[in-house]
Amino acid sequence: MSADGERVERAVEDRRELVNDAIAEMMPVQRPERLYEASRYLLDAGGKRLRPAVVLLAAEAVEGVEPFAEDYRSFGGDDVDVMAAAVSIEVIQSFTLIHDDIMDDDDVRRGVPAVHREYDLETAILAGDTLYSKAFEYMLDTGAPADRTVRALDELATTCTRICEGQALDVEFEERDAVAPDDYIDMVEYKTAVLYAAAASIPALLVGADDEVVEALRGYGLDVGRGFQIQDDLLDLTTPSETLGKQRGSDLIERKRTIISLHARENGVDVDALVPRERDAVTEADIDAALDELSAAGSIEYAREMATEYVERGKGRLEVLPDGEARRTLEDIADYLVEREY
Repeated sequence: MSADGERVERAVEDRRELVNDAIAEMMPVQRPERLYEASRYLLDAGGKRLRPAVVLLAAEAVEGVEPFAEDYRSFGGDDVDVMAAAVSIEVIQSFTLIHDDIMDDDDVRRGVPAVHREYDLETAILAGDTLYSKAFEYMLDTGAPADRTVRALDELATTCTRICEGQALDVEFEERDAVAPDDYIDMVEYKTAVLYAAAASIPALLVGADDEVVEALRGYGLDVGRGFQIQDDLLDLTTPSETLGKQRGSDLIERKRTIISLHARENGVDVDALVPRERDAVTEADIDAALDELSAAGSIEYAREMATEYVERGKGRLEVLPDGEARRTLEDIADYLVEREY
């Protein structure tokens, strides 16, 4: 990993520890214990906490302060609890993972059994719904002036609607014979990128930044979020299952449309024939052979180039922010999202 990559990981890790402490404080296991244990299950299983780190860094960048120069629970002149917003975003992320795993019938997430496997389907659905509701409670607890709070809640609500629309498109694409690359990018924007956009723009809304800054950060989140998802599609094929925390090649097995498979189809590859449909019948050798064929078609390199283009565009949007360590770290995070190996 590059020196910048190591610096990003340290910056995220520093903030991850603070976010983890805040999650434990804000979402204690209470009655009914099984519900809250299930709600906390994936949060406690780990995760990089990239999105809440973006929340904290965006707040630092907008205010032009050095990292940790401000208390995240009493940030800026209005004493805004930016940490509450960061937890809200991470809780939404966990909600989407629980429901995604139910819809895809996945067995493993973050190296542990999926929530519906560890508990049961009914409890997993309730846990996801609980997380969804709690996210709005936490966003209400930032202490920002009422007008800014309303704008932040509006952003969060719209984001959640877009995530559901993106998930619906993802399911629809599995049944469609033809999906255009632009359709895929729209799906990625809704399903994945909008949460990065919310993570970047909501702190700017809460601290009262100019609309130009809010829009620049929203655009940054959308662009790096698109790059992030495309990199995720690549990692699904190239990273070992034990590192991914789920079965390698699951997108191919589930016949999901990705920018990789769409490009391959356009270049004559019978993508649906690359691996067996039965998950238990797929071997590592099958995935290796599929990866070789996709590479030969130029689809892997095509996806990498597209992810890089989005990230570069996203970084350019940050020029409206004061120059400083927080802004540079946001730029480095964008690069990290398409350079990471898991």
